[in-house]
Amino acid sequence: MSGTAARRAIARDKVNLDITWMKDPALDDADSGLPPEVIAEEIVRDLRSALNEFTAIARSLGGEVDVPEVEVE
Repeated sequence: MSGTAARRAIARDKVNLDITWMKDPALDDADSGLPPEVIAEEIVRDLRSALNEFTAIARSLGGEVDVPEVEVE
């Protein structure tokens, strides 16, 4: 489709290409005063959960996934 044809289609179909982001109410409380170590713990839990989910998906697709234990320094 040429640029002119695309502009005509957009005008004809009244296409709106403006992007509006929905505001996440959880972000309003970003300054909840949690100590950094608590925030870090939450991030680690979320990442471990995501890794477990992706590992399960990969294995269900027949992949051989080796997930090493995490060493804490």
